[in-house]
Order: sequence, then C-alpha cells, then structure tokens
Amino acid sequence: MYTKELLAFVTVAGEGSFLKAAKKLYLTPASVMNQINKLEQQVGIKLLVRTNQGTQLTEAGRVIYKAGTEIIRKTNRAYEKARQTAGAEQTAIKIGTSLLRPCRMLLDLWHRANDGSVDAGIKIVPFDDEPQSMAAMLELLGTKIDCFAGPCDSLAWAKKYNICPLGMARCCVAVPRGHRLAQKELLSWDDFNGETMVLVKPGESPVVDRLRAEITSLHPEINISDVNGFYDIEVFNSCWQNGYIMEVPELWADVHPSLVTKKVAWDYEMPYGIIYSKNPAPAVKRFVAVVEAFAKKQNG
Repeated sequence: MYTKELLAFVTVAGEGSFLKAAKKLYLTPASVMNQINKLEQQVGIKLLVRTNQGTQLTEAGRVIYKAGTEIIRKTNRAYEKARQTAGAEQTAIKIGTSLLRPCRMLLDLWHRANDGSVDAGIKIVPFDDEPQSMAAMLELLGTKIDCFAGPCDSLAWAKKYNICPLGMARCCVAVPRGHRLAQKELLSWDDFNGETMVLVKPGESPVVDRLRAEITSLHPEINISDVNGFYDIEVFNSCWQNGYIMEVPELWADVHPSLVTKKVAWDYEMPYGIIYSKNPAPAVKRFVAVVEAFAKKQNG
C-alpha cells in the first residue's frame, strides 16, 4: 500500500506542476507541497526542484518516481482484483427457507428461468418461522439472507422491504384430521357456522382483513380467533389441539401432519412472491428480474 505522500509526489512529477497536481488530487497547492516536503524528509534527499517552467525531478527523484509509479499501479490492480473477487462472491444469492416459506417454488422458477445470462450461484439459508426468529431474519435481510419467498401482502413488509409478486394462491382452510369437515372436498360458508376460525390480526393483511369483514357482517355465526404475530408451527398445533379452523394459503397445504387443507367456495386469493431488501446487491436485482419476467410469461 502506498502513502498519500508518495501519491502526491508521483502526481506532481507526472503533471509537472503543483497547481495541476492539486486540482487532480482535490487538494490545495499548499497541502501538496507539505506532502512533498514530508516525503523528502522521510527519504532524506531532494526529489523535486521548482523552476520557472514548473517542477523537475532530481536524479534521485527519477528513481523514486519510477518505483512509486509501479507501486501505485500494482496496488490499484490489487484493489481492483479484490473488488472483482468480492463481486464474484456476492453473486451467490442467499435464499432463506423455512417450513412455511420454503424455497423450492422459487428455486424451481429460477432453474427454469435462468438461460445463462445471469451468472449466480445459490446458497440456501434456513430460518425458523417462530415470530422472534422471523423478526431477527428480517433484520438480516440484505446481508445474511438476500431474499425468501412466500405470501407477500403484509402491509408492514411493504413499507420496509421490496416485494416482487409472482402469482396468486387460493385461500383455503386447514382443519384437524378428525374434524367433521375433514372429509368434505369443498367447503361452504354454512359449513363454518359455530366454528372458530383463526386469522392473522387486523391490519396485517388486506386479504385477510376483507375476509374478516365478510365474516363479521355476513356470517356472525363464525367465531374469530386472532393470531398476534406471524403464523408458526405452534399456531398449527393450537388449531389441532382446540379443533379450530385456520385460514391458510394453498401453498401451505398439509404442512402439519394432523391438519388437512380444504378448498372453500369463496373468491379469496393471497399474493405470493419474493421479499428482499430495499437496497439489494446488483446480483440480487438481476436474480429477481429474471424470475419476475419468467413468472409473468408463465402467468400470461
């Protein structure tokens, strides 16, 4: 690594003028002169001579100039190589995966979409769906994890992160295997009378908020139990133990062995897609763009 004094000296020698060197280095002429004086004190010899035509190198100065130019060139080359190496490392897209937000769908799209125009490897990073773990994972979005895929209509997420919708998933319900509705193929509103339906709390999801509003106004026989936070496996366990019905996207079909997912005769759909940082790395931007373009083409 070279010093600022050496850089100032090489620049002055190359430009032949303190004034020109100062402009190039974004310094004052006095600052450049002080750095040259400091370098000459360090080596103990005169390196530059000022004349009416500018500056001239002494014989010793020519030796330092030649060596200094090579040092600066090699150092800058090393810096550039390091940046390229870091850039290559950053092309490994770190995709988060969990039980409720598995990466398989996203990876399937990527492998079908990537035509070789994007040179990026994939690194899978597991995380937990438990609320505190989810919150910690989201804090690391853009560093330890580049992106993950799953239901993406969260209003809070839309404010903090980039969201790239890839499609829509039918809203279904999960019911305990021993429940009276577990054997029916298609459920109706009347089937839910007297039942308790688990929903995420108000304000978390516009889709679920619309569903809640319909239940409240048109189907008061249905009881609602709100989940204060993210869905996790404990919510599924609670539904099984208490005999509750749980609204779930079809993407989560049968994630719990004691619950079965059933379609309902309603028109509710949940958007799913990629959630990633507001300031993603260039490789992540390219990754998302390729997957998004392919998904749009597939969806018509």
